[in-house]
Amino acid sequence: MTDTTGLLIMDVDSTLIQEEGIDLLGELAGSGAEVANITHRAMNGELEFGEALAERVALLAGLPDTVFATIRKQIHFTHGVRELVDTLHARGWKVGVVSGGFHETVDELADELGLDYVKANHLEIADGMLTGKVVGEVVTKDVKLASLKKWATELGLELSQTVAVGDGANDLPMILASGIGIAFNAKAVVREQAPYQINTPNLALALDIIQKVRGDI
Repeated sequence: MTDTTGLLIMDVDSTLIQEEGIDLLGELAGSGAEVANITHRAMNGELEFGEALAERVALLAGLPDTVFATIRKQIHFTHGVRELVDTLHARGWKVGVVSGGFHETVDELADELGLDYVKANHLEIADGMLTGKVVGEVVTKDVKLASLKKWATELGLELSQTVAVGDGANDLPMILASGIGIAFNAKAVVREQAPYQINTPNLALALDIIQKVRGDI
């Protein structure tokens, strides 16, 4: 038996936070428009995520590692996220994020909210500069799904006891596999397939959906 009553995991960029972190980095690298265009196409499912990530990260080569502190000042939590996390924690849930973004920014955000699980990409840094490469496993749609399953298993939960929230095409597998899959201000390809939708920028509305489906929030 487990003392944990549920697991919610969500995407970070344009879900947990209002911005796309890699687009902010692209602006600082002088490649903002190009990076943003690739991001848009990848999130709509027009590009394979791993290739799109490699292409965008390559444009960041030469940036100093101080850029993470710089963009943190430009990042804003999505409205309602603290209410969502605090309410679920009070009800015995665990909350995590799985992101195609980077640990260099996501870890701090997760710490601020007291999240239980974090999975993201690692940027390669040498001599205080970004090399334009990612090191380790790339967080693709398959890795997002695997993280949902792994964390649920660790907690002794069935997938029916999980919630997944995201906005992009790479979030779809975890959204469809979870007990309550929510498209959050999502791209059309996600809205068309997700069982539930939130089309207002307020993550606390997920509590209403969970209450309606499970009745225990």
